[in-house]
Amino acid sequence: MATYTPPPYFPQNSLAGKDEGRYRKFKLVVFAALGLLLLLLAGIGVGAWYLLRSL
Repeated sequence: MATYTPPPYFPQNSLAGKDEGRYRKFKLVVFAALGLLLLLLAGIGVGAWYLLRSL
């Protein structure tokens, strides 16, 4: 009969300590990704416009 062993303990707090600029960096990355996505969509739209105009 196998004995029950509890799962290992995983601490909830970070071992590296708090990084005060983490939220600011995350916001910067999110806004940069959104900006690149908007530029990509705008480029696709302009390309489709010129393609349809040339037909």
